Amino acid sequence: MTQAPARDPHSARRHDREIISLALPAFGALVAEPLFLMADSAIVGHLGTPQLAGLGVAAALLTTAVGVFVFLAYATTAAVARRVGAGDLSAAIRQGMDGIWLAALIGAAVIAAVLPTAPALVELFGASPTAAPYAVTYLRVSTLGIPAMLVVLAATGVLRGLQDTRTPLYVAVGGFALNAGLNAALVYGAGLGIAGSAWGTVIAQCAMAAVYLTVVVRGAGRHGASLRPDAAGIRACAHAGVPLLVRTLSLRAVLMIATAVAARLGDTAIAAHQVVLSLWSLLAFALDAIAIAGQAIIGRYLGADDAAGARAACRRMVQWGIVSGVVLGVLVVAARPLFIPLFTSDAAVRDTLLPALLVVALSQPVAGVVFILDGVLMGAGDGPYLAWAMLLVLAVFAPVALLVPTFGGGLTALWWAMTLMMAVRMVTLWLRTRSGRWIVTGAVRA
Repeated sequence: MTQAPARDPHSARRHDREIISLALPAFGALVAEPLFLMADSAIVGHLGTPQLAGLGVAAALLTTAVGVFVFLAYATTAAVARRVGAGDLSAAIRQGMDGIWLAALIGAAVIAAVLPTAPALVELFGASPTAAPYAVTYLRVSTLGIPAMLVVLAATGVLRGLQDTRTPLYVAVGGFALNAGLNAALVYGAGLGIAGSAWGTVIAQCAMAAVYLTVVVRGAGRHGASLRPDAAGIRACAHAGVPLLVRTLSLRAVLMIATAVAARLGDTAIAAHQVVLSLWSLLAFALDAIAIAGQAIIGRYLGADDAAGARAACRRMVQWGIVSGVVLGVLVVAARPLFIPLFTSDAAVRDTLLPALLVVALSQPVAGVVFILDGVLMGAGDGPYLAWAMLLVLAVFAPVALLVPTFGGGLTALWWAMTLMMAVRMVTLWLRTRSGRWIVTGAVRA
């Protein structure tokens, strides 16, 4: 980042209020999302082990199919926020509608690809002969809800860009409640088994998409924005999303390599790794909430041609990231006697995961900076740099992680490799923000 002007405490407090007002609801919405799968698991688990195993395989496939398109939320947030900053709400909503149309088209393509290949995909993931039929059933039914899931992602990006993170929170909480109720009613009341769980999730996701579309359509009506699909606008959204897709796939490759290495270290190590990874993911939700606020705030400042405001907001959010990382790290250390017994009573697994947990705790300040700067650059629409930077990170991480079984150190060494990955990410992101090249003002990033 370039040289900062004298600090203004009033400006800092204004940024703090803005960050809190956007980040807290965003965190609630982020946490509500994985509760869908938890509710499904709790209900399906009582049907039997094969059904629960089938759900696990299908859920992994669905999470991957939807997760790689998270750019629908991120790119839409940045583009809409720029238009908001420029004071053109009609164009902002029009931009959001292009993202929603793109989501619907991608969803239709995913259905066409997954429905006929569901058995092969389940086999590829190594489902047992007893679990495979349940996995195929759940996957095929749930796939019908993917267009709604992707529309929810894009519409969430629209509202975040409009500086509204409360509505996504309310929709997420309502969707979770509806999903849980429908699952119980269809699985047990209607006797549909695992298919009932899948249909409950599909209906809940469609209801959430309907609520989002109602909000966006009403906004379009108020500001005179067209709802018709625009080929040029949809292509522009897809073009902006490709670099973020590369970034997301690279990050998922990092996580897959880490899990594969943990599996090579033995059953105790992979069990401990899953516990540590679940905590790491929960901490990521907390930090990602601030990053989401950053996307919306930075995009708005740049759209308003306020480069100084964007720099000041970036500095303040980095401070938030560091402090949040320190707090989360301390909480991990303090809560470990309570956290670990929730997941395992195996002494060997506990002994393996404890030092890895301490590594995660120590790395949280670094993670705080990474998430914030990632959100800042997303808000600036700096996707191509994020893609190349994440490919570099993957190139550094992969050989280090793959050498862990050879050189020893076990799970702790693997998580030090994960910390190295985050440190490299921090350096690449810091260099970019330091250069100031991300600061491109205007309603549209040229």
